Amino acid sequence: MKHQYIQRKTGAVKTEKLFADKLINFIYSTAREKVPTLYNAAASARMSAVLGYVNFSMAGGSRVTGAGKIIRELGIDLAECVDPPAALDTPEKIFERKIKYWDRRPMSIDPETIASPADAKMIVGSFAQQAQIFLKEKFFSHDELLGDKSQWTGVFSDGDFAVLRLTPEKYHYNHAPVTGKVLDIYEIGGCYHSCNPAAMVYAATSLSKNKRVVTIIDTDIPGGSRVGRVAMIEVVALMIGKIVQCYSDFQYDRPRPVEPGMVLEKGQPKSLYRPGSSVDVLVFQKDKIQFSPDIVSNMYRTDAQSRFSMGFGQPLVETEVDVRSTIAFRRE
Repeated sequence: MKHQYIQRKTGAVKTEKLFADKLINFIYSTAREKVPTLYNAAASARMSAVLGYVNFSMAGGSRVTGAGKIIRELGIDLAECVDPPAALDTPEKIFERKIKYWDRRPMSIDPETIASPADAKMIVGSFAQQAQIFLKEKFFSHDELLGDKSQWTGVFSDGDFAVLRLTPEKYHYNHAPVTGKVLDIYEIGGCYHSCNPAAMVYAATSLSKNKRVVTIIDTDIPGGSRVGRVAMIEVVALMIGKIVQCYSDFQYDRPRPVEPGMVLEKGQPKSLYRPGSSVDVLVFQKDKIQFSPDIVSNMYRTDAQSRFSMGFGQPLVETEVDVRSTIAFRRE
């Protein structure tokens, strides 16, 4: 079955080109029960590192996956890249490319809007049963997602969330979705499950099982976004080597690690995935934000074939969003 999403700019239905789709479907639908050793190996750190090295880093990597072929097949716009085309001569360099986001990814000047942290395909939901977009433990377990930091789990009870899936062709820097002060940042160990839609359906709540970095941001500061506390969870997936925290105040200049006490400015680069596919999860406190109406209405579109809709038995169609574009607003 194909997997489709909505292109936000045009409203058109698009079909996603899925990486290693047949193999991932076999591993998650068949090997999970019949060949558990293969299933466990596929989600292991060692296998993820090997696949990442073969496809992106080894000397023959450019012949295996072909830098030029990647650019052509995935439609990467070289004009938006900071580095000249000649410098993007390996799959790894293409994956970690920088873009002229200050020109090519405009952002609302309204300080109380929430910006997309990535170029991604997006679904939104809520932990509150009375909410229109209530999704209970489809993509992750609320109690597991933030790890053993129980004080943060309680802070986000009955809150709202966004799941943003970064596919291999996407620009893989994450940007700060809000302006606020970092209260906490910590890493949680885990697996490397694929973020292929089929894998996410078969491996229930996989996003709270994968290795991830959690950043807690307080936006109720002078000049902040004024939407309470926000959890930004960066989740690794198949072939992701690591998440590099590299915040820059201006363009990509003088990157530095994200630490408690820092103030992050909305729209600025925060981190980089290396390399593969990955997922960002944003979690908001109850009644603090409302998601953009078009993103919510797109979830219920019946003219798109979504594997999430089929797998979870309810309409769940993703919207393709640009990094720094508005995805939510402060609720009065």
